[in-house]
Amino acid sequence: MLTFAVKLTKAPAAMIDADVEALRSAGFSDRDILDIVEVVGYYAYANRIADGLGIKTEDWIPD
Repeated sequence: MLTFAVKLTKAPAAMIDADVEALRSAGFSDRDILDIVEVVGYYAYANRIADGLGIKTEDWIPD
């Protein structure tokens, strides 16, 4: 799952059917896969909004 999430974050255009099939083979349901994609997508969206607005991170978050 983490390999899938990293690839979706760093190279979304490179995702292929085999990436989803690997999750299914590992026991993830289609609903699980949807949840993974939605969480990864939400964080990508939220980070781009914050970066685009120049929002500073909290002091306790490491660089």
